[in-house]
Amino acid sequence: MSVFRGTDDDGREPSFLAAFAVQRRIVAALMIREGLRRFGHDNLGFFWVLGEPMVLTVGVMGMWTISGMGHGHNLRIIPFALSGYSMLTLWRHVSGSSAHALRESSGLLFHSNIRLLDILIARCALESLGGFAAFCVAYLPLNLLGYVETIDDPLLLVGGWLFMTWFAFGFGLAIAGLCQMFEVIEHFVPPLLYLTLPVTGAFYMINWLPESAQAIVRWSPLVQVFEMFRAGLFGNEVTADWNVGFLTLCCLGITAVGLTLVQMAQKHIEIH
Repeated sequence: MSVFRGTDDDGREPSFLAAFAVQRRIVAALMIREGLRRFGHDNLGFFWVLGEPMVLTVGVMGMWTISGMGHGHNLRIIPFALSGYSMLTLWRHVSGSSAHALRESSGLLFHSNIRLLDILIARCALESLGGFAAFCVAYLPLNLLGYVETIDDPLLLVGGWLFMTWFAFGFGLAIAGLCQMFEVIEHFVPPLLYLTLPVTGAFYMINWLPESAQAIVRWSPLVQVFEMFRAGLFGNEVTADWNVGFLTLCCLGITAVGLTLVQMAQKHIEIH
């Protein structure tokens, strides 16, 4: 699947920087189009790019706090819920929204400079940036009010967010390709995402579990990404367990599988 394409005025292949600039503009335009398609021009419009995940996260934090629910450990429930549901929302939105992405946007392929990968990258970038903005908007007032601690290691926290974005993007590529080739798979995507909840790490940390369970969940890249994110947020308050090499291999592997499936799915797309 070609990432950069097109020729310059002399009919020659453009330089890498020129091609990258074209690619960047295409993805940016697709992000704007996707935001307008989902949220429209009227009322709050683009606010909902960050408003949707923020409302979910703050709502869950409020429910847990009012009901007195806890996790039985020394972390306060509000920052724990904020970290868990922010990352969980990113995982579900990036991977789940890919199921219909190719079919909904197939008409865009009429434009010779747009490829399937551009569409999926734009959707993923919009979800990731919107989700992180929502996390920041929720975090800042909670931190000022003393409900959430100051971020211990911002680079580690952002690294966890980027790894989650990468893994969810690769998984979403695989879902998009399979759904395009076999429509029936679309019906299994929502329950599949629910079934992944026990292996996301959204509601626990590895060292809270019995040793037998720890040995199992360590093989889940989602759990390790949550551990990395929370290590950046809480620092020495938690004992986090993650491996960057393992996460990189998992992300590379799922992305390679996803790209292959999207390449195969191109043969099944009809441009209207």
